[in-house]
Amino acid sequence: MSHFLWVEDFETSPEVTADNVFGDLFGNKPFSDDERELKRYIENYGVSVELNLQDGLEAITPDLDKKFDYIILDIDLPAYDGDLNQEVLGLLSEFEGYQTLDDEAEDEALRKQACHSLKSIAGFYLYTKLVVELGFPKQHILFCSNHGENTETIQNAFKAAKIKLPKIYQKSDVEVKNWVKESYENPYSRLRRGVIEACKYLKSIPESNCRFKDFIKDDEKKPSIEDIHNYLDVLAGFLPLKVPENPQTIYKLFIRTLSHEWEAAEPIQEKEKKYSELSAFFGIMKITRNWSAHGSVFQEIKAEDLAYLFIINMRAMFELGDEALPFEKYLLRLFENPVEDGEMKKVVGRSHEDRSIPLAVNYASMLKNSGNTWQAIDFQDTLNRLQRNKSDRFDNDFFIKGLYQLFWFLTSKGRVYIPNDNLNSERFKALQYQFMHFDYKKTNYIFEIARHIYGRSFPEILIHDNPEK
Repeated sequence: MSHFLWVEDFETSPEVTADNVFGDLFGNKPFSDDERELKRYIENYGVSVELNLQDGLEAITPDLDKKFDYIILDIDLPAYDGDLNQEVLGLLSEFEGYQTLDDEAEDEALRKQACHSLKSIAGFYLYTKLVVELGFPKQHILFCSNHGENTETIQNAFKAAKIKLPKIYQKSDVEVKNWVKESYENPYSRLRRGVIEACKYLKSIPESNCRFKDFIKDDEKKPSIEDIHNYLDVLAGFLPLKVPENPQTIYKLFIRTLSHEWEAAEPIQEKEKKYSELSAFFGIMKITRNWSAHGSVFQEIKAEDLAYLFIINMRAMFELGDEALPFEKYLLRLFENPVEDGEMKKVVGRSHEDRSIPLAVNYASMLKNSGNTWQAIDFQDTLNRLQRNKSDRFDNDFFIKGLYQLFWFLTSKGRVYIPNDNLNSERFKALQYQFMHFDYKKTNYIFEIARHIYGRSFPEILIHDNPEK
């Protein structure tokens, strides 16, 4: 989900207003009609609410793009609630003619009058601070109001400032819900937000949880914790706020930056077999680094592919425990139609009656294309050699799916010898259920990754047995 800043005073029913704007999200749960309770509730879904102009202005800071992806502005807002700060006092003084008076009663009356005048165009001041001062992208701002009578007033304010008037919607307009839903589910924005929140979290964990230096044998090249934090800062700031017209271009550069650190890395000699997934993640990132530096595999990479490699990368670099972390769950939502928890046993089952992960099919196809017919091969090495050969038989999507399938091959048990038979033979069909068992009882995070990436890993046989390909 994308993060929103919503500056809204809820002059009418908070429940109705929230339903008009966010009613298609959050599982259609009923909203509270108490504005404070509503505010607390929707903050759990990444929506931060400010109830007046002053609080809205205070939320608009230079690092705003790290906190929010989209902003919804009301036009008509009270100036402040509580103590008046210098920023709003400056607006009242410069644009509404308010000057502090010695007489307390006269001063209060004059300030109320100035605040009343400011109220009808409060959204204008928020917008100009966002766009003019901070360069926040206009495409990520939605103006909506239930005060149609103030449209002319705010139009005049924009004309006087020689700023193009943005489209202003009524909160009940269907375009509002559509814009919010599309923004909330935008893959690029979700990916960007997940990366930012992940890097923020990873910078907060103890230095002892960072194990990347163990992959670097040369003491002079071992990264310090400051190096790791700088690396995380670069990743957190890499994806710009504005959704690019062609996200794949920046995705490719991000992958290169993400994986570059693995250039000098070497495998860790693991003491305990149960941590074999660490070797798997190392293998995936090492091959990702090589492909990003040599070739065009990542030319059409998708947001979910980058999310997968980002999660694998951080699991290799850091000791993060057995449970799936919030940023991982967030990024994994980029994958459509994950396998439900209860179905995973059937998906990865070993018996003939259960559905099996088609590793044997892919393994046999790889044997055939590598020139082998009756021997075990290194799936990772063969995949890498096929990429280096740059054969026209294999497109980029083939290799991206290979990176997903490495997850299953390298974290699964068993080996196989495939006979030189037709892949559709009864002998082969029996074999494919007798090897490569994926343990669905593995640690929670492995299970969560597996059930989300299954559809992307095995949409079809890895290499079609098609002589025309």
